[in-house]
Amino acid sequence: MSDVQAGMAERIAAMGADKLLQDSARGFMRRSMESKYSYNFSWQGQPIIQYPQDIVAMQELIWSIKPDLIVDVGIAHGGSLILNASMLALLDLCDAIATGELLDPAASRRKVLGIDIDIRSHNRAAIEAHPMASRIHMIEGSSIAPEIIEQVRAVAVGYSRVLVCLDSNHTHSHVLAELQAYAPLTSMGSYCVVFDTVIEDMPGEMFSDRPWGPGNNPKTAVWEYLKSHPEFEIDKSIQHKLVITVAPDGYLKRVG
Repeated sequence: MSDVQAGMAERIAAMGADKLLQDSARGFMRRSMESKYSYNFSWQGQPIIQYPQDIVAMQELIWSIKPDLIVDVGIAHGGSLILNASMLALLDLCDAIATGELLDPAASRRKVLGIDIDIRSHNRAAIEAHPMASRIHMIEGSSIAPEIIEQVRAVAVGYSRVLVCLDSNHTHSHVLAELQAYAPLTSMGSYCVVFDTVIEDMPGEMFSDRPWGPGNNPKTAVWEYLKSHPEFEIDKSIQHKLVITVAPDGYLKRVG
């Protein structure tokens, strides 16, 4: 580890232990969630509905892992699909520069596979019209339906480096079922990222119009899943580094 990396690791650990900083972050998360802060951002023109900190974390993971396939559960407006596809395009560009060979984007092996129970027609049209469209494949249907799971597994079987993102229905039972279905696709050293685990840390009244809330959310599903899946561990260093994140305890690294 270099001196720069060592210094960064020390700072990150100190931030994770800084109670005042962490309490301030929770206060910001509550107020910003109430204000729909995450709805203010886009990626290459498409709404992404994510916090900037988690966007940065995802690009760091993709650059480090260099996945061939990203399984993205939960499409919404498609901003996350575009983000992930654009990072794969950058990986391809770097490969092309290194080898001196031009690559047709449509022929790239690196793909993003998006799954959503309801892909709205205007969102589908915007995604399919985007310059990154050739790198994206979408499947419409419930992410926990057996036939959808089989379709995803059939695609993933041909890839060796797979990154998984779960961001759809946020109830405990649904996310646990998604983890059981898709986390095993995660390749060694890669991540299964479970978004909106922050629900567990927020007041229940914030979700009075939702079927999820404290005690019934992605974080409780993660905790339940990890009881019987030691091949994954929570990478606390990511949430400590970000401070502001919708995915505390949600960055799961495959270590076994």
